[in-house]
Amino acid sequence: MSRLGRSFSFLWSSTALSNLADGVLKIGAPLLAVSMTRSPTLVSLVGAAATLPWLLLALHAGAIADRADRRRVMAVANAARAAILAAVALLAALGRLDLWVLLVAVLAAGVTEVFADLSAQSILPMTVTADRITKANGRVSSAQMIGNDFIGAPVAGLLVGVLPAVVFGAPALLYAAAGLLLLGMRGTYRLPDPGSARGPLRRDIGEALRYLWSHRVLRSLAISAGLLNLANAAYFAVFVLWAVGDGSMMGLEPGEYGLMTTAFAVGAVFGSVLAGRAAGIFGDFRTVVGAWLVSSLLLLAPVIMPSPWALYPTAVLWGLVGAGGNVLVIAIRQRLIPAELLGRVNSAYRLLGMGGMPLGAALGGVVAEFAGIAAVLLGAAGVCLAAVGLVWRALSERISKPLTSAPILSDISGSR
Repeated sequence: MSRLGRSFSFLWSSTALSNLADGVLKIGAPLLAVSMTRSPTLVSLVGAAATLPWLLLALHAGAIADRADRRRVMAVANAARAAILAAVALLAALGRLDLWVLLVAVLAAGVTEVFADLSAQSILPMTVTADRITKANGRVSSAQMIGNDFIGAPVAGLLVGVLPAVVFGAPALLYAAAGLLLLGMRGTYRLPDPGSARGPLRRDIGEALRYLWSHRVLRSLAISAGLLNLANAAYFAVFVLWAVGDGSMMGLEPGEYGLMTTAFAVGAVFGSVLAGRAAGIFGDFRTVVGAWLVSSLLLLAPVIMPSPWALYPTAVLWGLVGAGGNVLVIAIRQRLIPAELLGRVNSAYRLLGMGGMPLGAALGGVVAEFAGIAAVLLGAAGVCLAAVGLVWRALSERISKPLTSAPILSDISGSR
């Protein structure tokens, strides 16, 4: 870690704590919802509330990340969600927690997450040299997976049945600590000459959207990622009903469901570490497309074999290919997008990539209500496979070429 520098070390530590908080909240919230209702539509609203802010605020958050000190944006976002979740923890301790309070808490935490995450991805290239970006992203991705899934998820599964207030109180403390760690990063993390700050935000947003849409590689990745995330949001919004409870296909207890995400994290850690090596052998784009294809096919496994013994190995593979592909896609974006546009274009990319998630989550619940959960799971897998076919076709001319920033930028950024 020291070879990546002091600033990166503090950024990594802050990321690790905030993602541990994310993990507790990500698993704890839907499990609390299942304890309040068995309606697929109502349960799916938790996933929709968590991702809706990406649709509404991503572009503005990215523009702000290019104008402001990115470290300060992250610190304020962490402080805000710490305060919000501390208030919800107090309501839970007083017995005032219901489904609607839960939804408001998840929505509010999602708003702050948009600003924190977009600034985090934009600040990372400011802490390491260009040749270490993939390595740094791998370290960050490992911290995210360990916090989110390896530790946070099983802890949440245990806390839901014992002390629901801690599902919100523990993340509040972790977010506060994550914000304080950012103070250890020396220097300023504002662009040297943010000339865009002199104009309206809509001009910055328009520039980012035009850049993304005219860049064939980024556009293809964004559209395919959007379809994948929409389908996965529908899938996992109702998957908890497929897996947890007496009336489910698997009959898991909440703690056992948390172990599924621990298995996911084990694979994700290896995927994050091995992503660079795989890209060196197969190429960046071929590795990303291959990872997305395997991940899409694995969605069929819990439907074909609804058994915990099949679920846990599947979750390991989900994590392996999911994290590996994610590390490479982030590194590709950081290399292809100019520094002065990184926050804005990242936000435009993630709007396309994640904006459909609340729609997918809500759609998954509605379809499950009328056609059954299996129909949602199979349909989501089909959409994912179609998205992989789309990105393979779009990138077929580049699939065998290694990623180098300057030639690709000059050759592709203006192409259609």
